[in-house]
Amino acid sequence: MKVGRKKVAKKTAKRVAKKAAKTAAPKKAAAKKSVPKQAAPAKSPISSNGGPITWNFKLIAHHLLDGFGGMGEGMSIQIAPDGRRILWLAHESAPKNFTAVDVSNPRKPEVVVQTDLPQAHMRSNSLETCGNIMAVAYQTQKKGLKPAGMELFDISVPERPRSISFFDCSGETSRGVHQLWFCDGEYVHCASGAPDFTPTHPNDDQFYRCIDVRNPSKPVEVGRWWMPGTRQGDNIAPPPRHPLDKGHRAHNTNVYPQRGDRCYLAYIDGGMFILDISDKANPKRISQWTNSPPYTGFMHTVVPLFDRGLMLVTDESTENNAKDWPKLIWILDAREEANLVPIATCPLPDHKAFAAKGRFGAHNIHENVPRPTAWQSDQIVLGTFFNGGLRAYDISNPYQPQQVGVFVPPAPPMAPTGTIQLNDVFVDEREIVYTVDRHIGGLYILEMDF
Repeated sequence: MKVGRKKVAKKTAKRVAKKAAKTAAPKKAAAKKSVPKQAAPAKSPISSNGGPITWNFKLIAHHLLDGFGGMGEGMSIQIAPDGRRILWLAHESAPKNFTAVDVSNPRKPEVVVQTDLPQAHMRSNSLETCGNIMAVAYQTQKKGLKPAGMELFDISVPERPRSISFFDCSGETSRGVHQLWFCDGEYVHCASGAPDFTPTHPNDDQFYRCIDVRNPSKPVEVGRWWMPGTRQGDNIAPPPRHPLDKGHRAHNTNVYPQRGDRCYLAYIDGGMFILDISDKANPKRISQWTNSPPYTGFMHTVVPLFDRGLMLVTDESTENNAKDWPKLIWILDAREEANLVPIATCPLPDHKAFAAKGRFGAHNIHENVPRPTAWQSDQIVLGTFFNGGLRAYDISNPYQPQQVGVFVPPAPPMAPTGTIQLNDVFVDEREIVYTVDRHIGGLYILEMDF
């Protein structure tokens, strides 16, 4: 379901009317549903009574995932052959590989399978499903370790995922695959190292690779692209280093059917690129945009809004105590893809209220994944902000984005930072919102009220 501008305008008007009505109502009536003012999260990342800060989100379920609630960035929904709705989740680190949760009834989620990683020195930070096949990314803690690469699974029986094949990306200079994109059943687009790629700087070890999986038992690379200067042997100088130096390397590798000949590539300290992949064997750069310097790098996600000529670009906060603030969701005018122009950022509360513990700032957003089980919107943006929780923005006026929803749960018991660290968000076509904690809190399931 695509949210149109009229629908957003109606909901915005309804929200304003409700707020006015609550202001005019007697105190007893207003107590039925408390709507915090937008400034409330700035006072404290956790509400005074120990409950969540919630504005225009309703928490309908919370699952600790059987004690293994440290979740990565992989979230994908499969409609299983027996009709169940299965949410597949990648873990942020060992010992678990991935978890499947039956969310057919979102108020009563049930774990149906949870698998272990082959080795403790690896992670499966990213996954995607397409039909009854799932692709899982494997990245090792250090270069030269195995297994590092991408594995395909048959998930037609969710309780018994079966390995189909493994695409090996290990090597002396490789940590394997950090992120992947798999939506058409034919190609996996990924941020990966390779045994035959030697970076000019150790932090620049991952680049864009396109893997043909039309025969899922025999994946084969068909194309690759890297930022010029990041590979030994390039005929131009390596790029200058940023002060925090997270690497000039690929992160998200999004490809959409509206423009199947384009890859929208986030490249961490290298900014973001639009690639022409009409010839997958020879990707070509169309344009680049970066905000760093003066900002602190780590560009994470690029989501084009084709019908509006806009583009969403997120940074990632990677430093505790807001040392890399600000980390933002940017809105770009992308009508001319060779000349991207920033026009706004989504507003955030004062970072000082969140700087005491853990990360605070942008990370990932709902990416309008081109699958029938994913909600589609070019008017509402939902993003995770670590200890700043989940936030929603109305971008019907792209020059003045407005915050329209907040969800900040309290710190889970034994949270390493003493705060929530919401890591990723996915919205299904029923408009049910799923968001996960990076450390221990597991899965939160919400309804939207905007």
